[in-house]
Amino acid sequence: MRESRVIALAGVFQACSQVAAIANEGRGDSTAIESSLASLFRIDSDSAADVFGGLSGIKTGMEVLVENLDSNNRNLVVSQLVVGVLRLERKLSGRNSMLGELRAGIESIQRQVDHLGVAHTSVQARLAELYSQTLSNLRPRIVVHGNPVNLSDPRRVEQIRSLLLAGIRSAVLWRQMGGSQWRLLVRRKEYTMLARGLLARCTLDRG
Repeated sequence: MRESRVIALAGVFQACSQVAAIANEGRGDSTAIESSLASLFRIDSDSAADVFGGLSGIKTGMEVLVENLDSNNRNLVVSQLVVGVLRLERKLSGRNSMLGELRAGIESIQRQVDHLGVAHTSVQARLAELYSQTLSNLRPRIVVHGNPVNLSDPRRVEQIRSLLLAGIRSAVLWRQMGGSQWRLLVRRKEYTMLARGLLARCTLDRG
């Protein structure tokens, strides 16, 4: 269960790190982005790792988690986005109608994913629209800072909203696994140690 919590939290960090990369640099890691977006459609997976298609699918998130929990050089932009996503998920948790709307929306997009793949622009456009129609109505809204050129590009904005939706999905999983912001505060070192172990296992599995 502890490893599952770390994997779910790494999912939040992965999505937020890619939001920050797109907002500031104009692009993120395509593998990490696809893994995060694909997690939206694995609603009934057997394990937290399966949500991301295995440990390799959450490798970037675990690296970012370690960097931000066990370093004086943490990325404040990513940290602020993670806090924003966790807070927004708490607001969502009491709204059963919106949770139902999100699930129905994702199920309707599933058919398009099966046909085009999760990386397709039209799939991400629909995910972004679902985010705008639901989560963007909750307060406080997540504010994304970055290069104005990137944040005025409709395609990048769609990708950012899609990834925020994926971040919320990971935050839901984190809470289902018993995660909380208080637990995160008091167990930073434990989470970092577990993430390092998972990263080592991921490297062994791949090599």
